Amino acid sequence: MSERDDLLASIAHTVRDYRSGEIASPTPAHVDRWIGQFDAAVQLPMLRETDHVLQKTYFSLGKVISFLRGLMQTEKLVGTDPCAFWRGVNFLDIQGGGNSQTEMLALFNELLQENCDFGVAQCGGEGSSVFVYLDDGVFTGNRVRRDLEAWIRDEAPNQAALHIVTIALHSGGQYYANGHIEKAADAAGKSIDVTWWFAIELEDRRAHSDTADVLRPTHIPYDPAVQAYVQAMRYAPTLRRPGSLGVNALFASEAGRVLLEQEFLKAGARLRQLCANFGDTQRPLGHITLETLGFGSLIVTFRNCPNNAPLALWAGEPWYPLFPRTSNSQTAIKRLFGDLARGGC
Repeated sequence: MSERDDLLASIAHTVRDYRSGEIASPTPAHVDRWIGQFDAAVQLPMLRETDHVLQKTYFSLGKVISFLRGLMQTEKLVGTDPCAFWRGVNFLDIQGGGNSQTEMLALFNELLQENCDFGVAQCGGEGSSVFVYLDDGVFTGNRVRRDLEAWIRDEAPNQAALHIVTIALHSGGQYYANGHIEKAADAAGKSIDVTWWFAIELEDRRAHSDTADVLRPTHIPYDPAVQAYVQAMRYAPTLRRPGSLGVNALFASEAGRVLLEQEFLKAGARLRQLCANFGDTQRPLGHITLETLGFGSLIVTFRNCPNNAPLALWAGEPWYPLFPRTSNSQTAIKRLFGDLARGGC
């Protein structure tokens, strides 16, 4: 086999359980069709870097279960009697958009049944002041912030211990959400003690762009679509000084990182021109409300790809995505009608 064939097979193997049971299992041919949309000269080095990164940023079902199993036994959280602790926990199912919380709760329910002979429905109660908010990722922090602001205002007791559990935690999103949660508690006159638990914490704060774990280009390429996008911005984009592989060293090399940043930026800018359905917040490198080049996360889980990832990873027709994603609106449609229409970008 050639190096290209090896890389195609390796990427397909890493992400083999992506949306398992919903879409066809990724194959080398699927990966090849995706990478074939980029210029021929960059395809092989892009495959090398993508293969390396996804082995660190793709969270399979097995990885997620391993994290949750470990959390269930973490003495700092549960003390010396894990089952007694979990029996007293109120599990929040309050997510305002998408289905990730419900699905993560279902997974945690299975682990509780396996380890403690009871499930989420048998936990907590009116006498308990311990709450768990479980989700697969915190990116900008808006989702968790809005969910918990409403809960604190309308439902939370006057005093509570709140544990926020997530697979991937982006530090900027945590800082943003935590500040709003504290303000909501103060406004409601309630004491909410918040603790965050995570499998991986990723640096994404603007002030720490040079050591970020998300894609932050070092320069603006001379590409018509990118140039047009940047010229339309009110402020110059924040760029990264080269030389760091990030806090978590997700990348194989600086050259490989720069290549992904440049190629995903160019592809994303072109996709914005092609796809009329994209709003202003769907930036070339991923969804974010702030006017930037994009959020740039490379985290993907077995259940979905976040829209905070580069458009080149998940956008649909006329693009061929590596990770076809289910949107929050599609999840709502699926709940109502039981089927999911294939959509474009």
